[in-house]
Amino acid sequence: MRIGIACYASVGGSGVLASELARALARRGHEVHVISDGTPFRLRNLEDRLVVHVVEPPAYDVFRHPPFELALAAKMADVIRHADLDILHVHYAVPFATSAFLARAMVPGHRVRTVTTLHGTDIFLHAYDYALTAAVRLGIEASDAVTAVSHHLADETRAVFGTDRPIEVIHNFVDPDRFPPRSSPPPRAAALRRALAPAGEFLLLHVSNFRPIKRVGDVVRVFAEVRKTHRARLLLVGDGPEHARALALAEALGVAEDVHALGRIDDVAAVYAAADVLLFPSEKESFGLAAAEAMAAEVPVVASAAGGLPEVVEDGVTGFLLPVGDVPAMAAAVRRLLDDPGLRRRMGAAGRRRVAERFSPAAQVARYEALYKRIIIHQ
Repeated sequence: MRIGIACYASVGGSGVLASELARALARRGHEVHVISDGTPFRLRNLEDRLVVHVVEPPAYDVFRHPPFELALAAKMADVIRHADLDILHVHYAVPFATSAFLARAMVPGHRVRTVTTLHGTDIFLHAYDYALTAAVRLGIEASDAVTAVSHHLADETRAVFGTDRPIEVIHNFVDPDRFPPRSSPPPRAAALRRALAPAGEFLLLHVSNFRPIKRVGDVVRVFAEVRKTHRARLLLVGDGPEHARALALAEALGVAEDVHALGRIDDVAAVYAAADVLLFPSEKESFGLAAAEAMAAEVPVVASAAGGLPEVVEDGVTGFLLPVGDVPAMAAAVRRLLDDPGLRRRMGAAGRRRVAERFSPAAQVARYEALYKRIIIHQ
């Protein structure tokens, strides 16, 4: 098949899933065209049969703001026409599904089918923004097929929009082979531990896009509580609007010297393998890709029981799920893990097994392929 994948070139879950899906589809023999606002960081080393098309909004003086959505639709239409796409798979209802709707109008007579994958922000936030509600609904209703990355997200979409159209749940996927386990860490992970924990300190980890919904302040507060009783350091991976505020809070709480902001890094697998616990106290999560990646690396997870996280983390088995905002309970869970190496090992091993059994690339990519074939045949 000739497949277009439209996504943001971000380090968040949607960008990671779209990039990994594109790579996997290309390896399975499909011709894949990625349409994005930049080169996704996980596609810097391109596969055969995979091309990246970067959207560049015009910067004419007549526009007060660069019209990204129009430029995106025009780029989609161009790729549909010249690559003769069978499928255009977009990630997020806004702006990608709505731009796909416009793109199809630009290529009348072409029978490209569109698939929209909902990732969460398009539902959790945009759905409650009056200016965007109609656009999100259009993106959902105009698609030939809609998927969601968790049952929670699918249920919330139906509740918010009152739609009765089918929404197929296809969880995000993680390749355990890309995440070496803590029990046999790669040299890079061992080097990180020596550099960041020279005296044998515990390493707590947080990976995200640092949006307010991630509650990164709670990450710092939990760490500050743990720091009172344990020698530990906090690793922050990623960047975003709450990054500077998190570092300022660490300074105010007197733990800044033990907080290491690593920013956006390519070799995140080595960081997971070096860590002892992942902290993930989000207000809302459609899935929680960082939690699944940590589990693949045999790292136990302390997270909030929010959104789709209970579909990923098995409470008491692969980590602990606590109420949103309950910093004392999260700190207690971290201490319990740090005090019990056997528990860390058992939860880590259980997490890796769960990822292999439930979130394998082979199974999830095959489900997307089957969906593409169904809508091509059906229509």
